[in-house]
Amino acid sequence: MIKSMMKMFFLFAGAVVFAYPFLWMIAGSLKPELEITNLWLWTSNASFHNFRQVLTKIPIGRAFVNSMFVSLSTTMSVVVFGSMVGYALARLNFHGKKILYTLILFTMMIPFQITMIPQYILMVKLGITDSYLSLIIPTMMSAFSIIVFRQFFLSLPQALIDAARIDGCSEVRILFKLIYPLSRSTIITVALLTFMATWNDVLWPLMVIRERSLMTMPQLVTIFVIGGEAEAQLGPQLAATTLLVARASSHPGVRVFPKILHRQHGFKRHKRITE
Repeated sequence: MIKSMMKMFFLFAGAVVFAYPFLWMIAGSLKPELEITNLWLWTSNASFHNFRQVLTKIPIGRAFVNSMFVSLSTTMSVVVFGSMVGYALARLNFHGKKILYTLILFTMMIPFQITMIPQYILMVKLGITDSYLSLIIPTMMSAFSIIVFRQFFLSLPQALIDAARIDGCSEVRILFKLIYPLSRSTIITVALLTFMATWNDVLWPLMVIRERSLMTMPQLVTIFVIGGEAEAQLGPQLAATTLLVARASSHPGVRVFPKILHRQHGFKRHKRITE
């Protein structure tokens, strides 16, 4: 009994330490400017003045639509192309497969700072800066997604794929009709990580996007906070950050992913029991 109570106490304390900065950010966005530095979360003068100031000064709604469009487009392309390449590396036999896989692994060791300038020069020469294409095209493929899909596809029984081939299924049909339903948790994992990485990206949009109507939400909030539009007021800065965090956490994948894992865990548990 005492052991379980101590365990619950430490878990609760850890949860409070982890959640307090987020709670302070939300509470600070509702406080008057003079009360924000107070560490106490409660205030009797709460209002939405800081949020109204943010919505008046920057087109946060348009930036949210831009971020959602870019993130979803990138996520879809990474899942589709990454799974296709991963399936080819896992289940197809062709010359140079090991060399290609080694090259893909090697690209993961190259920092983005090295390829950033060549990519920007390429975007300029193609004439697609200040457009959605400059945000989507460089991130349509991901070495990480290819490796994750390849490793999962290797765990599937080869007899299943051979049976589909005997029935006359093409490789594309095998991937989309047979492999995809079995890869639901892997697809959700890759999609969620890709979406969050694309959503939170600030450096690349700052380089290729200057048109205000095309800016992503993190880029616009960064310019608002650092560029001086917040007029050194902490309240509007916290309000803009709260909107950014709230919109990112409202992504459906954040709610779907735990359900998928719970369902998969239940399936594995049932399998162990039946065995």
